[in-house]
Amino acid sequence: MPQQKRPIRLLRNLNAKIAAVPMMLTATFVFAGGSLWTVLYSFTSSKLLPRFSFVGAEQYERLWAAPRWNVAVENLFIYGALSLIFQFVIGFLLAALLDQKIRFEDTFRTIFLYPFALSFVVTGLVWQWILNPDFGVQSVVRSLGWTNFEFNPLYDADIVIFGILIAALWQGTGLIMCLMLAGLRGIDEDIWKASRVDGIPTWKTYLFIVIPMMRPVFITTLVIIASGIVRVYDLVVAQTGGGPGIASEVPAKYVYDYMFHAQNLGQGFAASTMMLLSVAVVVVPWAYLEFGRRRHG
Repeated sequence: MPQQKRPIRLLRNLNAKIAAVPMMLTATFVFAGGSLWTVLYSFTSSKLLPRFSFVGAEQYERLWAAPRWNVAVENLFIYGALSLIFQFVIGFLLAALLDQKIRFEDTFRTIFLYPFALSFVVTGLVWQWILNPDFGVQSVVRSLGWTNFEFNPLYDADIVIFGILIAALWQGTGLIMCLMLAGLRGIDEDIWKASRVDGIPTWKTYLFIVIPMMRPVFITTLVIIASGIVRVYDLVVAQTGGGPGIASEVPAKYVYDYMFHAQNLGQGFAASTMMLLSVAVVVVPWAYLEFGRRRHG
């Protein structure tokens, strides 16, 4: 009987599967082919045009010896860690508040999600104005009487990455809130009723019952946030252009500058490969958690 069911399952929605074949082949060719091509040419001395002149790991040695790349990696680590923590925490707290069936829930949800509809360039320019010391937050607060107040993160090399983080949180937290809210709405109402009957505090219900049940939502959210962290580029260019100096440099900007401005494709390919490796570190465990355990579970 099981041997007869398997062919029948494979024939279900056969037309849809056949129609999806060209798209799957194209996506596989473009992604896998492009990735392999990038990795291969990262071991060459390509400059303006790709040229297969093998130089071993020379490009990677130059990459990790470059102060600019090390600053970019450090910035990405700081930005990524804080972005991940704050987006998770703020997004979950906002979702938990909206899940209380408050009045004007639709209005608040729209307000929180609206920034995500804007492009990163627009967001970067808006927050560049807001954080400008001449007519932004610092200027407004000083006009109210606090003349010694200072808040100009985009012009301070030590804290410029935090100015970019503020803009990223403003834009991305609304999406995380919606994902978390969808997860909370999927929790059976009987669980809440049982916890209230048993006298379990609300915070314990969230911590020991609700959050473990939302594991799939958390994993999906983690992948979305991590992919956005690795490819952050627009916000940096719009807000600081990588400055002051190279203080706000990020890997994506490093890749773009070396491939299209410095005309050093080999170095750009090496940096791209390191970015691809960082993405694989996130995607592979996620794929195992989502599909590997499901297959064995």
